Amino acid sequence: MPVTNDETWYNTLLDDMKMKLRIALVAIALCATVVAAFARQPKREFRGAWLHTIYQEQYSRQSTLDNQIYLCTLLDKLRHAGCNVVIFQVRPQSDAFYESDIEPWSRHLTGKAGQAPWPKWDPLQFMVEQAHARGMELHAWLNPYRVTASAKDLPPKGHVYYKHPERFVKYAGKIYFDPAYKENRDYITRVVKDIVSRYDIDAIHLDDYFYPYPVDGKPFPDNASYKKFGKGMERGDWRRQNVDRLIEQLHEAINDTKPWVRFGISPFGIWRNKASDADGSDTNGLQNYDDLYADVTLWARRGWVDYLIPQLYWELEHKAASVLVLSQWWNDHSNGRHVYLGQSVKVTMDKPDVGGSNDKNQLGHKIALSRELPDVQGNCWWPGYLVTDNYKGVADLLAGRYQSTVALVPSYPWLDDKLPDEVRQLKVECGDGEVALRWKAPNTHDKMQQARAFVVYRFDRDEDIDLDNAAAIRAVTYEPQYIEAVAKGRYTYVVTVLDRANNESPEGAKIKVNCK
Repeated sequence: MPVTNDETWYNTLLDDMKMKLRIALVAIALCATVVAAFARQPKREFRGAWLHTIYQEQYSRQSTLDNQIYLCTLLDKLRHAGCNVVIFQVRPQSDAFYESDIEPWSRHLTGKAGQAPWPKWDPLQFMVEQAHARGMELHAWLNPYRVTASAKDLPPKGHVYYKHPERFVKYAGKIYFDPAYKENRDYITRVVKDIVSRYDIDAIHLDDYFYPYPVDGKPFPDNASYKKFGKGMERGDWRRQNVDRLIEQLHEAINDTKPWVRFGISPFGIWRNKASDADGSDTNGLQNYDDLYADVTLWARRGWVDYLIPQLYWELEHKAASVLVLSQWWNDHSNGRHVYLGQSVKVTMDKPDVGGSNDKNQLGHKIALSRELPDVQGNCWWPGYLVTDNYKGVADLLAGRYQSTVALVPSYPWLDDKLPDEVRQLKVECGDGEVALRWKAPNTHDKMQQARAFVVYRFDRDEDIDLDNAAAIRAVTYEPQYIEAVAKGRYTYVVTVLDRANNESPEGAKIKVNCK
């Protein structure tokens, strides 16, 4: 998910003194609260990482076993860094990193489009199982309209492109679904519904590519479909309507299939600049609304999406697209849905901190900012591979300071706000320096109230039971058991339930342990 290849819009520097003053005040305030922000980390926080598969040719070079070992290693490293959500790209270009009767196997997986992996395996199913085994969510990431990724790339034999070429366009050497066609919206919806119905995913995730990023001097070639379907609308409004219809249709399909599966979007970091719209941000860059025809704030207002992760891939005080300004803007325009900040690992670790800080990177400042803004509920790291590579020590810092405690993914009260019942028959065995807890999930016929996962807390014998203390969380587990090594001592364990909307049971089941 690149920022954009066209950076000519960075050339105009912002002169607005009000904006500069606001940046300075925010920076000063944050410097004063950084220590408090990390003294007690939040119990609820989205800590995601994107794992893209497009252009990642290591998958096609490795065997099935090597890929499985590789993915497990990535998950282990992300978990160690405190991440609780993995956003895994399963449809990079109208293809599949999973077994599909609708679209071909991805060439980024096997080296040849349409060729199944051998020995055969299903990467999406594998990632769902392995992420949940580590107490992490798995969000299935799709690119909606892209069919090919380069001029030399061609869809494999049997692809829908060859059956209905009139529904596709070529732009800047690449093939795209034309968003104007209802048949294309129905097709993409069919793909999403197939994934939701067959896999135990936690969310469907779309990236920033709606209408393609514009190329100078090359208008998007939709004259034919505009003439056919435009009905006199202004072309920009018509294009936005086309994308709006897809988002609404996907929302309805997901909700009809599994109402607990969330729908998230990761838009480009600027909705509109203030120069274009009084409600826009004090920025000067490419715009979702005008250039990609994605009215993302509308989708939140209409309740079509559950979360937005704007890609804020710049430094804190970038002259054209300040992360300080944009973080505040997205906080103020959450429209009742969750906002998580998309952070570039490289930019964050390469740029020194601002506001009088001596830090050589902006990691702590950006995380503190996300925790200070009341309607921002976390961060997502791009790309996740730089976290697993520990780029400039980012994973060490996350694990050791900024994401050192286990965090629960935020709840989604508009999906369901009823608290689940408690676990039943909590039992413990203790011996040889090990504690083994086992329990049963609560009985319910309400699918939204079913136990999705469990939270295990541990307190010293004389310690107050405080379920708001993230440091007491030992694990999130998708299985009704937990085993850990412990030192000699007396402890109280508490086990709570997380339902499908991440609501937590109120008190938990408690059991005391004396490990001798």
